[in-house]
Amino acid sequence: MEITGTDQHAAWRSRTLPPVERLRPDLWSIPVPIPDNPLRYVNVYALALDGGGLGLVDTGWESDAGWDALTDGLTSLGAGIGDVRGVVVTHLHFDHLGLAARVREASGAWVAMHPADASAVARLTRTAAVDAVAAEVEFLVGLGAPRADAASDVGGAEYLSGFMRMAVPDRLLEHGDRAAFPGWSLRAVHTPGHTPGHLCFAEERTGLFFSGDHVLPRISPNVSTTGGGSADPLGDYLDSLAGVRGLDATEVLPGHEWRFRGLADRADALTAHHEARLTELLTAVGQHPGSTAWDLAAHLTWSRPWDRYERRMRIFAVTETDAHLRLLAGRGLIAGSGGAVPTWTLRPR
Repeated sequence: MEITGTDQHAAWRSRTLPPVERLRPDLWSIPVPIPDNPLRYVNVYALALDGGGLGLVDTGWESDAGWDALTDGLTSLGAGIGDVRGVVVTHLHFDHLGLAARVREASGAWVAMHPADASAVARLTRTAAVDAVAAEVEFLVGLGAPRADAASDVGGAEYLSGFMRMAVPDRLLEHGDRAAFPGWSLRAVHTPGHTPGHLCFAEERTGLFFSGDHVLPRISPNVSTTGGGSADPLGDYLDSLAGVRGLDATEVLPGHEWRFRGLADRADALTAHHEARLTELLTAVGQHPGSTAWDLAAHLTWSRPWDRYERRMRIFAVTETDAHLRLLAGRGLIAGSGGAVPTWTLRPR
């Protein structure tokens, strides 16, 4: 894999925000910060459109600092928020969709997503924050979390209130559809796993591949089970990786970190990572039979000691563990006990 976003990579290593970059005469990357998050920023891409105006790929986290970064970035390339004609969103997460509502209000731009994520956003906006909190607590209890720990990790309704105000898209993009960006041939590639409606975008004239969170250069995106979500999100993700592996991408433009070349190599590395994780989890199930997903997460290798995991970090770890358990079960290697809180054991061979 070859790093092409050298300024982005240098900024990452120095723990600073990378610069706004002109990638082509008609394409720029604008970093928008994510508060209190190890990912630090989202790469928003601005595309100059034939006939005038700009299209955006993603918008960034909703905050005043994020808004300033986006608008200042547009100013630096000689444009303004009023020049935005449309926004394509890779997926529903707040760091990618968050500012879309403010962009649409300020510019009149349309917002487009895959129907699966669009439906989820629409449900969120119709759900009271207190009800969303209660539903997430119950989901974690169903994975084996003590109720007090689940409630503590989810937090209060005020944490989720911002997510209830995200932009419901006014356009839908199915797999194979092209975004209405004049002068570009931006084809939507449905890549479920990180979210059910995650989209990448293959630019067919240039070979550029906007990968969102599906393929990142350094880390594996979180692939988790959710209440009412896919029965096998990790299986979906691995199938999606295989689906994009053979694309002839001249450069990968991810949602985080830095640009790179070598899509096939990175897809292979991500697949190998998950296979190693599945092997580690299978060993843990054998050593701790009758354990829940919550219990088993504590027996896996993470980026820091397990006792330092709490709140969203612990939620993501447990739900990611559950996604791996489901794939192992689908392969016939483990069996769940059923019931309200499944426990897991090796399946006799």
